Amino acid sequence: MSTGWTRRHVPLLLSVGAFAGFGSVAWAQMQAPEALLPQLQQGAKAYADNCASCHGQDLTGGQFAGSLADTAFRNKWAGKSGQDMFEYVRDNMPPGNGRSLTDEVYAALTSVILARNNILPADQLAPGSDLMRQTAFPIDPAGQPDTGGVGGLSDRFPTPEAPARPDRFANYTPVTEAMLQDPAAENWLSWRRSHQGSGFSPLAQIDRNNVDRLTIAWSQALPAGANMNEPLVRDGVLYVFGFGDEVFAFDAEDGHLIWRHTRDLPDDFPPTSKKTMGLYADKLIVATSDLHVIALDARTGELAWDTEITDDPAFRNPGGPLVADGVVMQGLTTQKAGGSLIVGMDAETGEKLWSFNTVAQPGTPGGDTWNGLPADKRHGGSSWTSGTYDAETGLALWGVAQTYDTAPLRDRKPGMNNDGLFTNSTLAFEPRSGKLVWYYQHMKNDQYDLDWTFERVIGTLDVDGAPTRVVMTAGKEGLFDVLELRTGKYIKTVDMGLQDFIASIDPVTGDKAVKPEKVPGKDKGAVFVCPHAGGGRNWTPTSFVQETGLIYVNARDICMDMVPADPGFLTTGVNTEYLAPPGSDGKYGLLQAIDMQTGEVKWEARQRAPFDMGILTTASGLLFTGDMARKFKAYDQASGDVLWQTGVTGVPNGSPISYAVDGKQYIAIVTGAGNPLSFGVPIITPELQLPPVNSSSVVVYSLPE
Repeated sequence: MSTGWTRRHVPLLLSVGAFAGFGSVAWAQMQAPEALLPQLQQGAKAYADNCASCHGQDLTGGQFAGSLADTAFRNKWAGKSGQDMFEYVRDNMPPGNGRSLTDEVYAALTSVILARNNILPADQLAPGSDLMRQTAFPIDPAGQPDTGGVGGLSDRFPTPEAPARPDRFANYTPVTEAMLQDPAAENWLSWRRSHQGSGFSPLAQIDRNNVDRLTIAWSQALPAGANMNEPLVRDGVLYVFGFGDEVFAFDAEDGHLIWRHTRDLPDDFPPTSKKTMGLYADKLIVATSDLHVIALDARTGELAWDTEITDDPAFRNPGGPLVADGVVMQGLTTQKAGGSLIVGMDAETGEKLWSFNTVAQPGTPGGDTWNGLPADKRHGGSSWTSGTYDAETGLALWGVAQTYDTAPLRDRKPGMNNDGLFTNSTLAFEPRSGKLVWYYQHMKNDQYDLDWTFERVIGTLDVDGAPTRVVMTAGKEGLFDVLELRTGKYIKTVDMGLQDFIASIDPVTGDKAVKPEKVPGKDKGAVFVCPHAGGGRNWTPTSFVQETGLIYVNARDICMDMVPADPGFLTTGVNTEYLAPPGSDGKYGLLQAIDMQTGEVKWEARQRAPFDMGILTTASGLLFTGDMARKFKAYDQASGDVLWQTGVTGVPNGSPISYAVDGKQYIAIVTGAGNPLSFGVPIITPELQLPPVNSSSVVVYSLPE
């Protein structure tokens, strides 16, 4: 019950003027503190507008929803607080449109429900207040009046029990390092499935012969808004991030909601999508839009710990965590001066362990490569893709982006170095200490916004006759660099054939020499460069099949004019304008299979619609990806032929995943126009428009029974 009554009470009369539509005699005879009346009046109106059509005019149930004022309802809520009720109503009501009202209105609705059950606090309820938390349903509701009404359950005949649901956590065991390195075939435990970042599933039930029979197994709406999440699956539970920093755990077999966690974001932090989350031990690790990392109990969704990464609102964290060696690592993005960050936290407690500035500081390794620019004037080094991890070497591998502040670096000053470390680099860390073991800069002094901050794929290739652990990654230019994993030594570069501005690549160091006439600036006319800064290979991750040595990548084959502007997108005083490649047939969506051993492009498929979704490959020789035409497709890995396709209501984002439950294979995707590629290239493909409503959902496919 409430913590106290005021001495003065007034009748809570449901007159036409105050509570039109509520007519229960029991309700009308209740006594309410005068201070509570304004909130109850507000709540009654909100109830009539939003709830009565389902729950009945006087909360006693209707055709579409049960009573909010009978014994069964009070038994369900026994011992729970007004805050619990507020959070439930806010997150779930009206059905399918939770959080569509203000917190003030949800608090007023909570007051109405409590009052309807004879629970009357002494004053108005404010979300999160002591009074809200202390006002509770009785633990033993015996003796409480049962108001009855429409929608109750008759006991005339026995009601069959609901079918028993499987307990997905009955035999739960902690997620271990070994599992993350080599997951069981049925699981998808981390970004790109395993710590290697390959995006490959060993499942093969869905194959070339039956993929055309795929049908929707289940789907669930997620909060409407931007979403580019790649779900995780562990032992029959699918975890997915939703817009507004909501996290869901679904039964991966049929989509039944197991739990839901909602983060209350401060007003000055707009919600942003996240590429991934992390599983470790008994926790689900989530980066939040207000620059925190939180750990949720993977079985219940309860908060285990909450750590602020930084209090500087100039940062964002759209990537997602890498959890390895007991450490949560999270990269940030920013355009502020001073550089960006990668941070490490203890996975068990959330304690901050280290922080690494991705812009090298003067006097440190790589720090004197900024053309004499002081540390507080250096920009760039963002990281918006989760890292990968190699247990054999104990190295966590992260990618770092370029600088938009290109002017101070463009022309080398006498006696200085203008490479701009650690932009466009791979960084190899010891997770526990944060020690930088090695780094490799893929593209020095980037004047084009052609970042190298994408996935680092770990695999084995033959190098000089010996199998060698390597890391493979590509920048927007469509160049794949292959490095020796243990040391970062350059091995080779594989070219997709998209770029036209690199004059030569040093076979020993991998240094890329730019054609002088292709360097842009406000002191020049328009400079034609391929690919476009928003084109080439971009946010959509690749997939690598170790058995064949093939890496699969999609890209946008679009070029740019870099035209003088004041001030300009890049500080050299240039803007970028889309331009079709010379002789283009208008097919800008490109999908390639590249032999990383030989460097040969085995096949490529072209289409009008640009791709905006990562790639999944499976052991049965299938490849899945999606595009701006809102088509989700299955290809033959060997030939590039389309074997199956289906339309989806929202723009497919993130990357497809595959998992199995009780021996049955599933393919899952998330829609939601979340990454920049999902907005397409409307100037080049005006017929491909975003849907007028940006919905979001998780859609799961399987073979029919």
